[in-house]
Amino acid sequence: MNISIGNDHAGTAYKFRIIEFLKSKHIDVINHGTDAEASVDYPDFVHPVANDVESHKSTYGILICGSANGVAMTANKYQNIRAGICWMNEITKLTRQHNNANICCIPARYTSITQALQIVNTFFETKFEGGRHQSRIDKIPASC
Repeated sequence: MNISIGNDHAGTAYKFRIIEFLKSKHIDVINHGTDAEASVDYPDFVHPVANDVESHKSTYGILICGSANGVAMTANKYQNIRAGICWMNEITKLTRQHNNANICCIPARYTSITQALQIVNTFFETKFEGGRHQSRIDKIPASC
């Protein structure tokens, strides 16, 4: 498994801890985020992660910004991306079980680093249930 990760200035410290956590589990990480805390535009870091996941260069993605709303909105513009905002384990679990999310969006201003690491662990350990949920997921992409 390999993961693409992206973040804006609000998520820099979180990203470094998450990368360390993933590497301890022998998971390869592609870092598309800023390494600084100076203000940046989050879409610049979302697009490479969404492209990696959509093209299957990465198995999953992680995006981190202050509220997680901006990164989720940007990532969800991609046809085959299902980016869920994950701020607690229960929501994270349902995001995977019911929505088969392939990008985990973490709100750095509303979670601690410890919570974020738990969220990441839950995201990757939870499997999609399929069944009735698959037909709902099939209806997500916009038809032109």
